[in-house]
Amino acid sequence: MNAISAAVPAPFSSYDYARRVERVVSSATEEGLAGVIVMPGPDLIWLIGYHPPASTERLTMLVLSADEPPTLLVPVLERPDAEEAEGADNLSLLDWRDGTDPYEVARALLRSDGTFGISDSAWAMHLLGLQAALPGSRYRSLTECLPMMRAVKDDNELMRLEAAGAAADAAYDEIVQRRFEGRRETDVATDLANLLRDFGHEQVDFTIVGSGPNGANPHHQAGDRVIKKGDAVVLDFGGLRFGYGSDTTRTVCVGEPSPEIREVHEVVRLAQQAGLDAVRPGVGCQDIDRAARRVIADAGYGEQFIHRTGHGIGVTTHEPPYLVEGEEQKLLPGMCFSVEPGIYLAGRFGVRIEDIVTVTANRSRRLNNTEPGLQLVE
Repeated sequence: MNAISAAVPAPFSSYDYARRVERVVSSATEEGLAGVIVMPGPDLIWLIGYHPPASTERLTMLVLSADEPPTLLVPVLERPDAEEAEGADNLSLLDWRDGTDPYEVARALLRSDGTFGISDSAWAMHLLGLQAALPGSRYRSLTECLPMMRAVKDDNELMRLEAAGAAADAAYDEIVQRRFEGRRETDVATDLANLLRDFGHEQVDFTIVGSGPNGANPHHQAGDRVIKKGDAVVLDFGGLRFGYGSDTTRTVCVGEPSPEIREVHEVVRLAQQAGLDAVRPGVGCQDIDRAARRVIADAGYGEQFIHRTGHGIGVTTHEPPYLVEGEEQKLLPGMCFSVEPGIYLAGRFGVRIEDIVTVTANRSRRLNNTEPGLQLVE
């Protein structure tokens, strides 16, 4: 089994979280928002390091505005856990008890006629409760109004993403040494999940194994199909290590590939390289998509490239920025995202190649470093 670095990133400090809060408040003010409401989910984890119980239906919300200090409203029974969050030192904590109306408590934290950015993870019942308590208030999705909130990573975040990418690479290097022919897709997917954990992932989010015709479905769920000699097999897998995401894709072939598989794989490889070569500060997100898509279209497979070229990654495996036509956001140093063109021939096979990259001062740097060429497996 391959060895990877055992270095552990330093924990995020109270200062780190305070800087994030300040950045979001400043961005919200520039956007003309009265404030930002952050519900349980990735935004709350990123802003204050607090991860309340996933099963709770009780109202928990962080309120950020330029006019008042940051305040976290929590159920009283969960207050002790909230107080332990690293970012709690920078907050005022307010609690509410079962049997009382939490939305009445929340009213005091919000301007009655304000427009607020709100986490995409907010439950409908909580948003409707706030609207009922404050009929003059309005709400906008944070993905729509502050899409770049988490997009630019600091050095500590980059270290975590690098560690996650290295672990995913180690899992790939190991899986290609194992037998594919005669095994079910689910068998290989289980191996991949176990390898990700072996190499340090605390959470496995997905292990796509699409063999033969199943590879033409980009998000195929591994099933009971038995992998055969000559199959192209799409392997797309990732999860969280040190709280940050990995996501990589390679397409392998069981035994000798057909000339068509070799041709399509080479087109996708060249398309991905064109996308990687286009990454640098100041370039629009859509221009990376255009660069990769042009190679595939020129080869006659334009209609078979059916998804965007990439997505951002951080505390979740899919987040802004998105590399897609119409997205004019300029790339900034510290942004991290996938570059993953693909060709999908329905009923026959698919090919996708994906790496996570970060934008540096003048170019891109890959956080995945396994060989992108066509790997033959047994």
